[in-house]
Amino acid sequence: MKNFRYVCLAVAACAIVTLSSCNNGGTSTTENSPATNTPNSVAQTTEAVSHSGHSSKKPININTAILSELDKFEAQLGVPALSNKIQANRPYASPDELVSKKVISQEQFDKIKDQVTVQEVVLTGEAKDVDYMTKLGLMKGHLIVAQELLDQNQPKQAEPHIGHPVEEIYVDVEEQLNDRKVKEFKTTLVSLQDLVKSNPKDAKVKTNFTTSMESVDQAIAALPEAQRTQPSFVLQVINGLLDSANSEYGAAIANGKIAAAIEYQDSRGFVIYADELYQSINSQMAKDHPDADKAIKASMTQLKKAWPSVIPPAKPVNTPEEVTKEIKAIESASQKVIDNSKTQAQR
Repeated sequence: MKNFRYVCLAVAACAIVTLSSCNNGGTSTTENSPATNTPNSVAQTTEAVSHSGHSSKKPININTAILSELDKFEAQLGVPALSNKIQANRPYASPDELVSKKVISQEQFDKIKDQVTVQEVVLTGEAKDVDYMTKLGLMKGHLIVAQELLDQNQPKQAEPHIGHPVEEIYVDVEEQLNDRKVKEFKTTLVSLQDLVKSNPKDAKVKTNFTTSMESVDQAIAALPEAQRTQPSFVLQVINGLLDSANSEYGAAIANGKIAAAIEYQDSRGFVIYADELYQSINSQMAKDHPDADKAIKASMTQLKKAWPSVIPPAKPVNTPEEVTKEIKAIESASQKVIDNSKTQAQR
């Protein structure tokens, strides 16, 4: 599904608010002007200033969020295809329109209302860079499982995972790609998707796939090397990928069965790439943060058991609760490293 941008956002009554960091804790506070109630006021703009060690979960904008983000609500509420239903009923003038538009019930809305917004959160600084690399990481995760499925001669199953990066995520990072002078690669992704649909056995599929992967890697390389190899930064990206994996896995399981193969495969891809990223900083983590390194590797080993293969097993190996437990353990250990890095930077 495409991540639509709305013309009404341009004419919305926007309140731009800056955040000031506290002298002692380095934390930030936000003041938002009251939302207007006019029909065209779909979103306000909140400017967020990030700080080293930023790890707070920002509210999800139901007007612009990609499906992987909306899947958090699908998993939390246990409503099949909720992500698509939220997307199909856009735009929303206020979060409670999820109820008035009969997307979810009032009882369901009450469970997630603190996580929902129609405000456009404009990230800056490190938070913007983390979001950028995380979105590109999601692209990588989709392509990783697509490659696995193509290798197993399953082009029909692979095609959606090739489509998601271009249909769902690219538009969400396109502005940043332009700002960072990254060569356009949407055309490359579309070409690969079309070829897999029309002639998956064509020898060009392999070449186009390699080009697509290289294009995403080049986009990631637009970040300074010192930043994208810094453990505290990489851990924030890993946590973002695992958060999406957690949502996707929860959305895949229903009544003790894997009811949605695509979500299962999405979560597998995100975990595989998160693990690859961790391997890239493993030696530094083992040297500088041995306790955190030990905890993260132990939980990652347990976590990966939930995806024994790219084709879903007949019965889930792990429950969503077990997956969540390991992901939370990784996030907890990671946060200690992130916080330590933040403290050192402030000295």
